[in-house]
Amino acid sequence: MDCTRAKCVALTFDDGPAPGTAKLLNILARQNVKATFFLIGRNVATHPDLVRREVAEGHEVANHSWSHADLGRASVAKVEGELARTQHAIRKAAHVTPVLMRPPYGSTDARVAGIARRMKLAQVLWAVDPLDWRDRDTRLVERRVLKAVRPGMIVLLHDIHGTTVEAVSPIIERLRADGYTFVTVSQLFGRPLTPGEEYVELSDEHDRDGETAGSR
Repeated sequence: MDCTRAKCVALTFDDGPAPGTAKLLNILARQNVKATFFLIGRNVATHPDLVRREVAEGHEVANHSWSHADLGRASVAKVEGELARTQHAIRKAAHVTPVLMRPPYGSTDARVAGIARRMKLAQVLWAVDPLDWRDRDTRLVERRVLKAVRPGMIVLLHDIHGTTVEAVSPIIERLRADGYTFVTVSQLFGRPLTPGEEYVELSDEHDRDGETAGSR
């Protein structure tokens, strides 16, 4: 899939796995949609079966820290520990090593970028935030996503909230009817992402110097 030509969107889900993740996986399987899950390490340790299922069903799994820590305000040792423990938990659960991380709250800085670079993790943020963590309203979340999304965008959602899970089917159905293809974050960019760099969306403009589109 060449997302510089196709109408792609990447649905991403933060803070799981949680009991509601199983329902979401059923929805994604029924709709034949692949997504990217940014996992909290301590939840991985609690629900390793769900992580294995995510991987087995073709979804991408990524690092969202061990305890949802504010990495931009944390010490170097804290950042390293949060990311390393989560990498280990995901490897132990599903025998895969993530290459993407998302700093909780989008809180990052040069120190976090440097640590991510050393750990071979690209930083993935988002272009669409329907504030589903704040407003537990299925219809409102659906409307916000549909209003904001454009080709090449990364959508932030949370599978820990049942109201969000309920919004996923109508979001998929409406976007698919509008010609969208659903891809993982790595599929969206179609190339290995640079460790430490931040990615928000796939830009329609391509840097003539060869810099990865969508980085900042």
